[in-house]
Amino acid sequence: MPPQPRVLKILNVLSALLVFVGFLMSIFYAPLEKVMGEVQRVFYFHVATAWVGMIGFIVAAVVAVIYLKTQDLKWDVVGLAAVEISLVFFFVAIVLGSIWARPAWGTWWTWEPRLTTAAILEMIYLAYLLLRQGIEEPERRARFGAVYTLLGGLSVPLTFLSIRIFRTIHPVVIGGGGSEKMNMTSSMVATMLFCIAVFSLVFVTLFWHRVRLGQFADKVEQLKLKITQ
Repeated sequence: MPPQPRVLKILNVLSALLVFVGFLMSIFYAPLEKVMGEVQRVFYFHVATAWVGMIGFIVAAVVAVIYLKTQDLKWDVVGLAAVEISLVFFFVAIVLGSIWARPAWGTWWTWEPRLTTAAILEMIYLAYLLLRQGIEEPERRARFGAVYTLLGGLSVPLTFLSIRIFRTIHPVVIGGGGSEKMNMTSSMVATMLFCIAVFSLVFVTLFWHRVRLGQFADKVEQLKLKITQ
């Protein structure tokens, strides 16, 4: 594998530093929430990881369209990278949401619309990874992956809009109104937006790493196929 580009090395350091800054902001800059107390501070990372996870799934769907038009296997590598990283981010968001829910709702988990659709979304893409393993032919595997992620991407807007479509106890962070709206101070909003930006940068960094690894793995697979022919 070729050495890391200089820009990627800079992103490695910058991502780590900014995550630390985001942690400090959530502890010292954002005020203590009167009702939730200290546990509310996980909210900033919960929102950021959930948002970035869903964006990654959308990226995978867009890449799927590009692959179906070009039939270039490099886009399959990109799509797989987006799904794998988004799965991790979204799983972290679910775990952090459960930590927040325990004192807020009195339970770690409840089958309300947002949590239910989020769990289904995670399982859809876990199934994608498992099903890919059963297809050995690269072109056929890439075609399956593109169609699957394109259809699976439809679950992303449903998950995002679920708290606006259905009756739910989940707070609406952006664009909410009435009793379901989460009221935040300006410093809370600033911390949330900063964390979203930082984790977006972390996603780009990890995405770049995973694509490079996928390209290397693809070359190895092509060599194996040539040897077995």
